[in-house]
Amino acid sequence: MGLPAVSVAGVDKRFGNVEVLHDISLEVEAGAVVSLLGPSGCGKTTLLRIIAGLERPDEGRIDIGGRPVAGNGVWVPPEKRRVGMVFQDWALFPHMTVERNVGYGIAKREPDRASRIAEALELVGLTGLGHRMPGTLSGGQQQRVALARALAPRPSVLLLDEPFSNLDTALRVQVRAEVHALLIELGVTSVFVTHDQDEAFVLGDHVAVMAGGRIVQAAPPAELYARPASPWVASFVGEANLVAGQAAGERADTPVGSVPLATAADGAVQVLVRPEALRLVPGEGATVELTEYYGHDTLYVVRTDSGVQLRVRAGAAPVVARGDRVSLRYEGPPAMAFDAFATPNPTPL
Repeated sequence: MGLPAVSVAGVDKRFGNVEVLHDISLEVEAGAVVSLLGPSGCGKTTLLRIIAGLERPDEGRIDIGGRPVAGNGVWVPPEKRRVGMVFQDWALFPHMTVERNVGYGIAKREPDRASRIAEALELVGLTGLGHRMPGTLSGGQQQRVALARALAPRPSVLLLDEPFSNLDTALRVQVRAEVHALLIELGVTSVFVTHDQDEAFVLGDHVAVMAGGRIVQAAPPAELYARPASPWVASFVGEANLVAGQAAGERADTPVGSVPLATAADGAVQVLVRPEALRLVPGEGATVELTEYYGHDTLYVVRTDSGVQLRVRAGAAPVVARGDRVSLRYEGPPAMAFDAFATPNPTPL
């Protein structure tokens, strides 16, 4: 395996007395898409800007394509890093045509400048719109212009900072799918910032979860969902029922019965029970408090007779209604068990 396309090692960043990044290390393989996922204020955009060269790290080192660009006395300015960036607000120049916006990062003396602009516009489906002004385009088209501008200089790494956040829900899903397909087709190494778990999982080959200025877990989406490192990560990357249990080896007794465990444990634990791993059957032991039908599945909120509230997801149309009495059983894979006293909140700096 060759050198990673992006390597971040031991990066710290402070603004005044406020530490916003602490000991961040991350590697991005060539051609991969990595999602930086975390709540607002966790430092993910600051990390992206440090990779781009828009901020300087206080400690640590950044390599791009095996070449040092920051740290240990080295500083390579943004325009010499071969990095493209798509900003959250797209940052288009309103007084320039689409064509001039897209060509902004290509030197005017480049002999193939016009063909590269045309190629970038074709890639994002905007052929023929080069003469238009950004303000005359729809939100989705403006987002594509920003992407074309980032791709036109043929960067080795593409950085995207919540690029879909200004789009309405339906357009967001459409444009996200188009961008995802384009990134796969081009094979361009990409780092993508989002606070949306669905977005991170759809786009990312690898997801790095950030909280309190740290990377708290980095893994492929399926592994992250199935084996989160903490109760907080479990809740942040998807719906999670964290139920009290008593573990003995590879099983735990819980309010939903005996649950197999991914790792043997003993004593009091919190067991991660995903809503789709529970099944409802007519019976006793719990009451349906709420039913929400989404078409592709139904969400039930159920409360056991002992007072434990649980969320259950099942496919197709509702099979029970609010007020019905039901029994619950676990039908999922071996579950994660956490210390009974583990905090549900991220660790602050």
